[in-house]
Amino acid sequence: MLINMEFQVLFYETKEGNVPVRDFLDELKRTDPGDFAAVMAGLGKLKDRQNHREPLSKSLSEGLLELRHLGKLNTRILWFFMKGRKIIAVHGIRNKSQKIPSSDLDTARARMKDWIERQQQ
Repeated sequence: MLINMEFQVLFYETKEGNVPVRDFLDELKRTDPGDFAAVMAGLGKLKDRQNHREPLSKSLSEGLLELRHLGKLNTRILWFFMKGRKIIAVHGIRNKSQKIPSSDLDTARARMKDWIERQQQ
C-alpha cells in the first residue's frame, strides 16, 4: 500500500476572498516570466519534504520559512506548515537585498496568525 507523503501547497486567502500570493505571482508572470517559471517550479518542489531546507528553502523565525529564487531581484515566497502536510504561502516579495524587510515579515506573520485563527473556528 502506498501512502501519499506529498505536501499540499495552498495560498493564503483573506476573509474577503483576496489571494495575495496569487496576485503577486500573476504580476511576476507578466513582468518577469523567467523568474515566474523558476518560482512556480520551486513551489512544486515544496511538495517533497527534502526541499524544505537550503538552498531552496530557509527557516526565518516564528514558524515562517522562505522559498528563495535568487536573480537580479531576489524573489521570495514566505510560507508556513499546517497540520495535515499543508504548506500555506502567505506573502511574496522581490528585492535586491539579502535581508527581508521587517514590514514584509510583519505582513507574513499577520497572515499566518489570521489563517491559523480562522482554521480553528
